[in-house]
Amino acid sequence: MIDDLEELYRTRRPQFCRAAAAIAGDRAVAEDAVQDAFAKAVRKRRSYRGRGSLEAWVWRIVVNAARDARRNRRPLLGLRHRQEAVNHNGRGETLPLELLTDRQREVLFLHYYADLDYGTIAETLGISPGTVGATLSTARRALRQALAPEVKS
Repeated sequence: MIDDLEELYRTRRPQFCRAAAAIAGDRAVAEDAVQDAFAKAVRKRRSYRGRGSLEAWVWRIVVNAARDARRNRRPLLGLRHRQEAVNHNGRGETLPLELLTDRQREVLFLHYYADLDYGTIAETLGISPGTVGATLSTARRALRQALAPEVKS
């Protein structure tokens, strides 16, 4: 199993880091989260029961590490600074991705940044493939509405 984890790390590391950066909100923090996730996967490898794919099991660990990193990062920023950094683009406008729920963002990131299929995303997040599709559809609709130019009468 160590060989499988090593192969997964070597071949999919860029996707793990991209998705973790999108979730954590910081590239350097994401790199650390991915490293921590793989160290945890190696330590906990005996708990992998073979239900589902090894990759989905590792993705779950990476997503959880990125979530933890995001939560641990936020208290370091002052409230006003955090609101500006997270919710605005510098012109006082809300960023479209911030309009999405955490689940919508994670499904979106795992699908587009990590190029995961619905089944792997479902295993990773502990939801059904149908929920992945519905969540992705809702997220796309919200982004289209947020990005559509305002129609003036």
